[in-house]
Amino acid sequence: QVQLVESGGGLVQPGGSLRLSCAASGITFSIYAMGWYRQAPGKQRELVARITSGGITNYAASVKGRFTISRENAKKMIYLQMNNLKPEDTAVYYCNGARSPGNYWGQGTQVTVSS
Repeated sequence: QVQLVESGGGLVQPGGSLRLSCAASGITFSIYAMGWYRQAPGKQRELVARITSGGITNYAASVKGRFTISRENAKKMIYLQMNNLKPEDTAVYYCNGARSPGNYWGQGTQVTVSS
């Protein structure tokens, strides 16, 4: 049974930082591309950052330079370091693991950026 479990969300002031974590189980983690997506109220889910099995990363333009995705294969974990957070970063953040034909999602963690 595949499980992706996010943690680390919360309420932070604009300009602050948060670190999200995602723990994976039930998959051969090292061969999966992993990513973070987010969904704000009334909006579609969008890609935030992605990291391939080989460690290649890509980011949404809106977060480039502020967010960093990383993975730790030995622990089956990925992380999203979020710096200089803005109110428009407020959303539910989801962990994703993908390797055809599998595509798996976590339950999400809320990030709220507000003063």
